[in-house]
Amino acid sequence: MTMYVPVVSRASRGGLLASAIVLLAALAGCATGSYLITPVPPKPELVEEVVIRESAWASKKIAVLDLDGVLTDARSNSLLGAPGENPVSLFLEKLERAAKDDNVRAVVVRINSPGGGITASDILYSELRAFRQRTGKPIIAAMLDVAASGGFYVACAADRIYASPTTVTGSIGVIMLAPDFSGTMSKIGARVNVIKSGELKDAGSPFREMTDKDRAVFQGLIDKMYDRFLSVAATSRTRIPRERLRELADGRVYFGPEAKELGLVDEIGSLHDAIAASKQAANLDKQSIKVVQYSRPYAYRANIYAYGDPPPTQVNLVNVGLPEWLTSPSPQFLYLWAPGW
Repeated sequence: MTMYVPVVSRASRGGLLASAIVLLAALAGCATGSYLITPVPPKPELVEEVVIRESAWASKKIAVLDLDGVLTDARSNSLLGAPGENPVSLFLEKLERAAKDDNVRAVVVRINSPGGGITASDILYSELRAFRQRTGKPIIAAMLDVAASGGFYVACAADRIYASPTTVTGSIGVIMLAPDFSGTMSKIGARVNVIKSGELKDAGSPFREMTDKDRAVFQGLIDKMYDRFLSVAATSRTRIPRERLRELADGRVYFGPEAKELGLVDEIGSLHDAIAASKQAANLDKQSIKVVQYSRPYAYRANIYAYGDPPPTQVNLVNVGLPEWLTSPSPQFLYLWAPGW
């Protein structure tokens, strides 16, 4: 005899108890039968979690939106092949949720990122700016461990930028990573036959050395991307003269207090300080509020510092997530601080 017993993966206590009763009854009635237990996945829509409630009667909200890891407009993957979220898509989903909720009066963007792709960084910056113009809701950026390069780029969309006393930020600039396997291939006697329509069609190919002409073309692209970064930073950091900003934007990183002295951030403070600033910006400083975050149904958040997504796959405590430039032979243009690469 075959019986099918549905089990909901994240049920309430009552639901779990009911499932257990059904299963025990089936076992008692058909001891020799076989059973197929089919997990029912939760709906993937974002759910709201209250991480701070100042009063039981509080209705107005501050939404904390987390932006973590390398910024890329693509699904992340581990060495073991487990698919992850698209960071850009996930963040925009959270931003839209905050936009549609009239009780959300301000947003805190919690940034812990070394940056990433130039397009991903620009999309996030542009969407935050559009959100501010469309809704009128204040945005406060709160930097944690690292908010460098593309992370700083995104923070420039905020009304004010808070850095932790231990934040590493800055790294204003562009880097291009173009692997070169030509030496290895010559040693093993392998080569790639290239048939192309123009001299520069395979510029940046990992299968040949980069020529001076290739380098000049790529340098021109880098310079234009760098000028865009400077423009974004200048729009946000209006107290820094443009020439002084260019001096600061040589790719180096700055410690939080130093960045404050230079005008790259507005205040030194904790995430709680950033939330308090957003509350004041939304004219809620005399009201009790709720602080909320958004996550997938399986992600539990205990407080405002909790991450919403499962950690990357690890083997022997070593993170095996691979950067895109290791999995793609194409040159990568990045607003990224990655001194270990």
